[in-house]
Amino acid sequence: MAIAEVTIIPIGTQTTSLSAYVADMQRVLQEQQGITYQLTSMSTIIEGPLELVWKAIATLHESPFISGAERVSTSVKLDDRRDKISSSAQKLQSVQEKLNEDSSK
Repeated sequence: MAIAEVTIIPIGTQTTSLSAYVADMQRVLQEQQGITYQLTSMSTIIEGPLELVWKAIATLHESPFISGAERVSTSVKLDDRRDKISSSAQKLQSVQEKLNEDSSK
């Protein structure tokens, strides 16, 4: 399973506020099949099979253009682990376990 952190920034908009674009992109994600996602204050985390994650990212990248943006900057960080099943929750749990080990010493 792939985990992607995606930040999409519409450029050349009429206002500095981007929340309407972010809301539109979240609606786009709701329509994507085979992935899970979580909005954060700075990006969106998308999880699923790699081909579906790439499809979701491509669809998200197009969304601001549809909403009137003239230019879009998209940044992607991808974690594609293939030796075992991974998820954002599992990664966070692993770190928490290490922290708990440290505090019990």
